[in-house]
Amino acid sequence: MPHADLPSRCDVLVVGAGPSGAACAQLLARAGVDVVLVDQHDFPRDKVCGDGLIPDAHHALERLGVYAEVMAAARQLPALGCIGPRGGRVDVPGRVAMLPRFELDDIVCRAAVRAGARLHTPWRFDAPLVEGDQVVGALLKQGDQARELRARWVVLATGALPQPLLAAGMCTRRAPSGIGLRAYVKNDAMVDRIRTLEVVWDKRTAPGYGWIFPAPGGRFNIGVGIGNTEAGSDATTAKMKDVNLRRVFDGFCEFHEPARELMRTGTLEGGIKGAPLRFSLTGARQARAGLLVTGEAAGSTYAFTGEGIGKALETGMLAAEALLAAPDGVPPGDSPAVPARYAASLAALKPRFDLYERANQINAHPWLADLVIWRARHSPRLLRKMSGVLEETSNPGNLISARGLLKVFFPGA
Repeated sequence: MPHADLPSRCDVLVVGAGPSGAACAQLLARAGVDVVLVDQHDFPRDKVCGDGLIPDAHHALERLGVYAEVMAAARQLPALGCIGPRGGRVDVPGRVAMLPRFELDDIVCRAAVRAGARLHTPWRFDAPLVEGDQVVGALLKQGDQARELRARWVVLATGALPQPLLAAGMCTRRAPSGIGLRAYVKNDAMVDRIRTLEVVWDKRTAPGYGWIFPAPGGRFNIGVGIGNTEAGSDATTAKMKDVNLRRVFDGFCEFHEPARELMRTGTLEGGIKGAPLRFSLTGARQARAGLLVTGEAAGSTYAFTGEGIGKALETGMLAAEALLAAPDGVPPGDSPAVPARYAASLAALKPRFDLYERANQINAHPWLADLVIWRARHSPRLLRKMSGVLEETSNPGNLISARGLLKVFFPGA
């Protein structure tokens, strides 16, 4: 699939062929833009993630024209199962599915290539090429080789690691917003027992949660994640450093009986792997002359849920739209209109990220999950509201606000 020879010039260079980069490259290539897509890994490649696809990812995949292909490979599920510290459970209906990123990212990347993007791997972003204050391309490396590729615009879609952002002068916070640890387990005997995306809150996983997501072929993604409750604060960053995430993972596999049984009777595949997360559109500058930052590099993952696939796809498409807005093609890198348009589109998303920051209190205070789950089991209206949060038609912050909690016990309040 990759092209053999790295060119020396293109209209747009997209660095990172994960969901955000591939989505951006596809929309640009569809419009006839000469776009080069590079990644430091050959595809297909693994990516540490929960792998859950919730409705925002479904909408984005539909727009990219790969929804049918993804769903044919994915395990489609009827609901998100929410389990509280006391064992209470409510299944929130919604359009959810699960497909390992090894397969998902490859599908989205191949769609970009079919649209006309030129894929080159494995090339690593080393530094931007800069003239004056404007980025005019990138220095890329492959082993001992170093090549300069000049472009009108560079789009950084390099994920949560800070090194590319630091090299580009775009990093405003090196520390991650959260961290996750996951494993794949093959266990055919558990296929009929776990039929939803399951999220489990407990004081032993605070400030985070555990999950079990059923994948196709009798495999399960099991993991734990923790995040700060005050994005970017030094205190919560220090608290995360004090957490032994492997110990949290082992504890989850002890206290949660399905997790214990899954690990006891299943076969671990590929080891237990961790990865950083960047939340809430924070931690990086989003644009400068000649360069845009998108996907998790720009903090496209939601706090509270840790879900990032849908918003990575969406922000990648927003970057492409900012570049395509001019009627006469991609403008030169010194055009102030592109950063302005892109910043405005991300600003329109920011209030939703802020609401998820508020809802992140549940991860820090799991007893709140008990309250919401208990009431949702007795209130079809609240269950519909929770389904609306999943579908992005309801406000997640309202579930745990003072007024929201009052309504849990006194619906007429």
